[in-house]
Amino acid sequence: MKTFVAARLGAMIAILVALTGVMFILQHISPLDPVKAQLGAQASADAVAARREALGLNEPVLVQFWHYLTGAASGDLGTSYRTRHPVLSDLGDFLPATLELAMFGLVIAILLAVLLAFSTTLRWRGASLLRAVLFTGSSAPMFLLGILGLIVFYQSFGWLPANGRTGLPNPPDGPTGLLTVDGLLHARFDVVADALHHLILPALVIAIGPAVAIGRVLRSSLLGDIDSDYARTARAKGLSEGAIMARHVLRNSVGAALSMTGLQVGLMFSGVLVVEQVFGWPGIGQYIAQSIPVADFPAIAGVTIMLGAIYVFINTAVDLLQAAADPRIAITGG
Repeated sequence: MKTFVAARLGAMIAILVALTGVMFILQHISPLDPVKAQLGAQASADAVAARREALGLNEPVLVQFWHYLTGAASGDLGTSYRTRHPVLSDLGDFLPATLELAMFGLVIAILLAVLLAFSTTLRWRGASLLRAVLFTGSSAPMFLLGILGLIVFYQSFGWLPANGRTGLPNPPDGPTGLLTVDGLLHARFDVVADALHHLILPALVIAIGPAVAIGRVLRSSLLGDIDSDYARTARAKGLSEGAIMARHVLRNSVGAALSMTGLQVGLMFSGVLVVEQVFGWPGIGQYIAQSIPVADFPAIAGVTIMLGAIYVFINTAVDLLQAAADPRIAITGG
């Protein structure tokens, strides 16, 4: 098991170094001069030369890459050309909103996936309708699904808000930046309720696609194990089908679903960036959308490295969880 963990952690580090290297190369070959982007096009030659020296741009490329890599590892992602603030500081302002939306989307996706897998495997009443609704929703682009949700649930029925994280004028501003958590910590249950009200629609939009993908994999695994020897033994003891699924079949079937969940979490973050534009959500999607038109490369690279790190970390955690659930994975190396 120790060898398996070390191999996965080593692979994670290697991927992150490679991603950082790609970002460095793109910045190095970009026609945009980072010094003039910081100082302005009218800066004097002496000011430009001094700034290049201060940024280490006159050093050999390998030395520059080493500084870039070690800086990224320590949290130094450069300074945004647009905001003039450290990129890490900007991400600290925008990331909590994105994390909160992604986490609630993931919770909804898992709940829908389990409901889809169990209902169709056990042939519950209404399972066909649930399956049809989820499959139809997953086939539509996220931005279109978001617009349809706004038309139906905001414009037509007025049940859910159209944009933003909260409609309250004085929500708490810390310590986590997650309104649902901060509302609980400050005993502001009005903030929690309002934040959940704003989260429902965008979280549901980003959850439908992953829910179908995870649910299909889980259902396939459940169908493969439901007629196994241990399931027949449990059935002979008089256990109900639901109890057999929950107590015996699910643990042996969850490995493939965990792998799919890890993949879908990474895709979910890319979907969040689109959904944030539709719902006016003040997260990383807004930040990157404002940075791209002005070629704010440090901000773009910072967001890319951060999302890549989250994706790799989550998939590594999924691999370790799979190994914990089924030790045979660690023995065979996955």
